[in-house]
Amino acid sequence: MKRKELQEYTAKPMAELEKELADFHEKMNGLRLDVATGKVKSLKEFKHIKKSIAQIETIVVARKKAEEK
Repeated sequence: MKRKELQEYTAKPMAELEKELADFHEKMNGLRLDVATGKVKSLKEFKHIKKSIAQIETIVVARKKAEEK
């Protein structure tokens, strides 16, 4: 994820972030199935999705902590 995309995610509302997160989880499950069946040769997209999920989850957790204070 590029810096510009990361800044866009930090500007989005919480509901939109959760929707994006759900979409990435669906893509991840589909890719896992494709890897298991041998349809995917390159795992670059798999790595990109995992990184995106981690970054979005980090933003969500930081916002929840900020709301608690």
